[in-house]
Amino acid sequence: MINVVLLGAGNVGTHLYRALNKANDIALLQWYNRSANAMKEAKGKVELTTEIDTIKEADLYLLAVSDSSIALLSNELGKRKGLVAHTAGSIPMHVLDKHLNHGVFYPLQTFSKQKEVDFHKIPLCLEANTAQNLLLLEQVAKAPGGPVYTIDSTQRKALHIAAVFVNNFVNHLYSVGEQICEEHQVPFSVLHPLILETADKIKSLSPEAAQTGPALRGDQLVLNEHLKQLTKTTHKELYSIISAAIQHHG
Repeated sequence: MINVVLLGAGNVGTHLYRALNKANDIALLQWYNRSANAMKEAKGKVELTTEIDTIKEADLYLLAVSDSSIALLSNELGKRKGLVAHTAGSIPMHVLDKHLNHGVFYPLQTFSKQKEVDFHKIPLCLEANTAQNLLLLEQVAKAPGGPVYTIDSTQRKALHIAAVFVNNFVNHLYSVGEQICEEHQVPFSVLHPLILETADKIKSLSPEAAQTGPALRGDQLVLNEHLKQLTKTTHKELYSIISAAIQHHG
């Protein structure tokens, strides 16, 4: 049984709590967060603490906190025998160098507390300063049942940038599409099948091969008409920049 202490109760921390608390061969000893209210769903199910000096000895400490808080929390933990790992995509492993055993446990997914996720489908990207520590992270990562990858800090940073493009940027474009639909009294749900098909298509085709639309076709008449119809300057700018990027891709 691997003893784990989870630190942080934001979106990532909350979902890690839900996954680890159900996983076989994992004993979630404690859940730490500065605000007890953020951990209220776990009351009576796992030991909760808001005091860093009450943190127990464990095999693994998972720091599921904001990027800017990782180094500070790492220092507050003091010297620990167990492995200390953060869960961030863009922060290098070496920020935890003060700990003899350190690593990274990065779940590559978008998390919102109010939306359940299936950890069986979430890639877990791991890095550790020793082979033994990597083995421990692999054992924990395999408990929820999802795919596991060994990814170093440079690769993870690039992966995080790619994730921003395919998730955060794409989601913003969904928001723009929703605004345009609302402006013209069209339900955004009409676009749901298109969104799902676009995402599903890249499972069998490369994104480049799956690309369609007026920019790819060089249909300047349609492009100009769309730009005329858009009412917000930021939407016009986005449309022009992305259309140009599609036309000059590669």
